[in-house]
Amino acid sequence: MIDPTDLEHCREAIRHGSRSFHAASKLLPAKVRDPSLALYAFCRLADDAVDLGADKAGAVARLRARLDLAYRGTPRDAPADRAFAAVIEDVGMPRALPEALLEGLEWDASVRRYGDLSELRGYGARVAASVGAMMCVLMGVRDADALARACDLGVAMQLTNIARDVGEDAREGRLYLPLDWLEKEGIDPEAFLADPRPDRRIEMFVRRLLDHADELYARSEAGIAALPRSVRPGIFAARHIYAGIGVPLRRAGCDAISNRARTTGMQKGGWLALAGARTALTMAMPRSAILYARPLPEVAFLVDATARARRTEAPWGEGRAGALVGAFARLEETDRARIRAGI
Repeated sequence: MIDPTDLEHCREAIRHGSRSFHAASKLLPAKVRDPSLALYAFCRLADDAVDLGADKAGAVARLRARLDLAYRGTPRDAPADRAFAAVIEDVGMPRALPEALLEGLEWDASVRRYGDLSELRGYGARVAASVGAMMCVLMGVRDADALARACDLGVAMQLTNIARDVGEDAREGRLYLPLDWLEKEGIDPEAFLADPRPDRRIEMFVRRLLDHADELYARSEAGIAALPRSVRPGIFAARHIYAGIGVPLRRAGCDAISNRARTTGMQKGGWLALAGARTALTMAMPRSAILYARPLPEVAFLVDATARARRTEAPWGEGRAGALVGAFARLEETDRARIRAGI
């Protein structure tokens, strides 16, 4: 169990460091919200250690050491480390998932660039879809189809962030736009980074990223409907709050150089209300066939690692009741496999 003092520290870190997730988390039941705050606090800590530090490579090495300590059950004496170690123990978190996150941060540390959209999705798989897969584990969900849709949501969120931050990243010497897009439009990456200015071609790239993110947000909804009912409002809220970043960005003509798109508290409140309505609708609608779509190739390793390590008991279940939940989950997964195989 997470120590209450450590949990409060994590809550405060998320309140100030990730306002979108903090808003969405209010709709999660406490049994999922508390470990998710610990998870996001550790992810926030890791991201800041690499993004804000001068010795980025050294920061990644230190984070790997901290992760190793957490998995040994002897975390560093810090609230986020202790809380994340408790989560690891409570739910049996597959190590491949936080390892993928650290690999993505290592790519950031090396100022890696991405040749095409697939490579960019590979980056999103590591820094965002890995978190979506970890959230599924917290919810007791290790079904491969639901995991694939959770990863869709994570990649969509990361593409939205990249689209919003094109100008801010460029001024920091970072470039996430696919290099083949720039080459096709005759844009020299070094010249752009040296003097990032509003440009209709860059605006076209931003729009293209938002459009692709919207496709993935739509795909993710089938997976949200497959989650336990109690967590659906919070995940629908996260889906709409992050996608909502694209609204002011599109209104600005997708100019992410001279302005940074922001959403208001009133807008977030509206999306929280929408999340409740969307959840109610899932109870009346049949399950979408999109749930069974193949995972993006770039996230398949996350789905495989999580599904292989699935537990027999949901984390919120205890004793015979938890075992019964796990048994029904396994039967449902077998039925879906038969449907996909045409048996």
